[in-house]
Amino acid sequence: MLACNKTKTEMINRVQTQKEDKGKKIRWCTVSELEQRKCAELAKALVAVLPPAAVAAFARLSCIRAYSTTDCIDKIRANRADIVTLNAGEVYTAVKQFGLVAVAKEIYSEGGCVLAVAVVRNSSLDLRSLQGRRTCHSGARWTAGWSLPLGFLLSRNYLPWAEEEPLSQAVGAFFSASCIPGAAATAPSLCALCQGQKSYIRQRNFHCETSHNEPFYHSQGALRCLKTGKGEVAFVDNIALDSIEEWEREDYRLLCTDGSQANLSEFRRCNLGRGPGAGVVTRINYRKVARKFLAAAQMMFGRRGRERQRFQLFESHPYGASDLLFRDATEKLAILPDDSDISQVLGLDYVALLKGLGHEGSSLEDSVVRWCCISHAEQRKCEQWALSIKSDPLVCVRASSMSNCIEKIKRDEADAASLDATHVFIAGKCGLVPVVAEYYGEKCMPAEGGKKGPAHFESDVLPSVFAVAVVRRSSRNVSFGNLAGRRSCHGYMYSPAGWLLPATHTLSSQHNTSTCSDPSKVYSDVFWKGCLPGSQGGLCKVCIGGTVEPGTKRCADNHNERYYGNMGALRCLVGDPSGKSYGDVAFLEQYNLEDNIQSLGSSGWAEGWLPWDFELLCADSRRAPLSQWESCHLGTIPPNVVMTRPVLTARVYDFLMKSQETLTAHPDEFQLFESHMFGESDLLFKDATQCLVHTSHLDYRTILGEDFYSTAEAVFNCTHSGILEFCAQDVCTIF
Repeated sequence: MLACNKTKTEMINRVQTQKEDKGKKIRWCTVSELEQRKCAELAKALVAVLPPAAVAAFARLSCIRAYSTTDCIDKIRANRADIVTLNAGEVYTAVKQFGLVAVAKEIYSEGGCVLAVAVVRNSSLDLRSLQGRRTCHSGARWTAGWSLPLGFLLSRNYLPWAEEEPLSQAVGAFFSASCIPGAAATAPSLCALCQGQKSYIRQRNFHCETSHNEPFYHSQGALRCLKTGKGEVAFVDNIALDSIEEWEREDYRLLCTDGSQANLSEFRRCNLGRGPGAGVVTRINYRKVARKFLAAAQMMFGRRGRERQRFQLFESHPYGASDLLFRDATEKLAILPDDSDISQVLGLDYVALLKGLGHEGSSLEDSVVRWCCISHAEQRKCEQWALSIKSDPLVCVRASSMSNCIEKIKRDEADAASLDATHVFIAGKCGLVPVVAEYYGEKCMPAEGGKKGPAHFESDVLPSVFAVAVVRRSSRNVSFGNLAGRRSCHGYMYSPAGWLLPATHTLSSQHNTSTCSDPSKVYSDVFWKGCLPGSQGGLCKVCIGGTVEPGTKRCADNHNERYYGNMGALRCLVGDPSGKSYGDVAFLEQYNLEDNIQSLGSSGWAEGWLPWDFELLCADSRRAPLSQWESCHLGTIPPNVVMTRPVLTARVYDFLMKSQETLTAHPDEFQLFESHMFGESDLLFKDATQCLVHTSHLDYRTILGEDFYSTAEAVFNCTHSGILEFCAQDVCTIF
């Protein structure tokens, strides 16, 4: 029966698609009389310039009047209209919640995106003191009027938002009064400043609607709201700033994220973030006709259209308004291919932001933190953590490596992970932000006043660890400068001590490593073979794989490879229990080296090894005891940092503080910063961590420090990196 119904539905859809492809009509949805006028002129112009065959293919354009963009979505779903242009936030809603499809994107002079700006009249206002203010917004769920500003306020914890309440309610309580067109059904105060006509008849009520009949709708309307003094700050996009006359520009200022103000011309540095512009949507079985129609209309009436003197697609001034049917700033429409996923159209960062703001409605994910784990051992520890804290839901998400964790967090498949300094650099380039840093000092200092609880620690100094090169004391002829042809052990791909820093030193007199080069290539050229988990070729030949999980590949970039990490590099140096696979030099971090040496015996890996049996290689070709790491090292490494998407910083921070507080009160139940009971070291966090220190007020570059940041930037300028390529995908410049 179910199969029969499914076949029947498919047949109906096929017939409807064939009918619509024949082009019986194309109906544009308009949200005001002015837009209706422009649409009617477009219809006349199409008939006048297109050959009869083309007119038959697209049929005659008709204009369907709606009272808001939401009404347009409903009409298109119900097959009472076919096509409409929407802001990116509305495009997402139309696609994800109502099953429509995006067929085109507006492209502006600087690409497919806009910058969100906060505009004020000259005053003492700043972004940190907006509570209780009157605000004007271009539209509910709009990129510049809602999503980016609220995402910023939430990321800095300026806007309180309890998990159990709708975001609109939190916004209504935060601002004293607002006009946010499209928010009429959510919180009354969000419409208090709006000026549209009120009516008990739905089709005649324009108060707080996304329609040009609401005077404060759109970016132009939000500026009008500010200009008339109804609001104190307007959240609009940078394109709207062009409409402010030259003679009055001095009356306005932009609010910057650092609390300062700037001139309108400085929007590129003084903004609340960047997000996608508008797009065109239709029903999924109408997309081919819609694309053909848009391509033909643009070819005739676009910026370089053949019939531009008859009608201008991206001009609205002749109709006494702006941004009718399309933004007037549109340079062209990018027609989207059939297989365009909404994340490709709007961008991963923006889609993740919308999910974080509850655009898909509330779900279990709204209250959980999904922690990224990279191995069987980390998964076990994470699950034990989840059982121990009880009060807050923690979900453990599996990834294949730290780089894969960054990708999963950006894709909204995980929420947070503690990353080493090199991966913090990558994550920062990927748009993730810091929440807390691991603290390796002797004593954690609670925040002054203890207002945020006993688990809230702060520090002006974040202790580093050191990268060192370790050899067996018996290997007397091994030193820096003569490492060519030897076997090497490296923590893992992109690790600061195992991959990044050793390549900045001269490993062999036969190979000049001072020039710009990929560290992996340096190691392939210098060493005979080695184990660099996550690599390939000769740098995997010393690796031995894992025994914990069936199917674990040798050289995997996680703890399932027994030569992974600091502990793994040490195992590699002494060799496997059979004595076969070993290296001549190990590149690792100094902080837990002696503990790891002691655990070689207790874990049953290798008996009889003592700290005395190992020495450090110094960059000046000396050798030194392990205790002299402060004078014999390859560089300092900033602490690990927990990174997340910007909108989640407050949630992840609160979760970590509750965890820290709960686990400190019950130390016998579970130790967050101990890993030996799970058979490895440094699982989820470094075992040397004393506490987690608040850092969400700092950017990742500040935490890394200029020296380390510059080193990483120089190395990655010479290195092909799949994860950085993934992070560099930019929907603002693709089309």
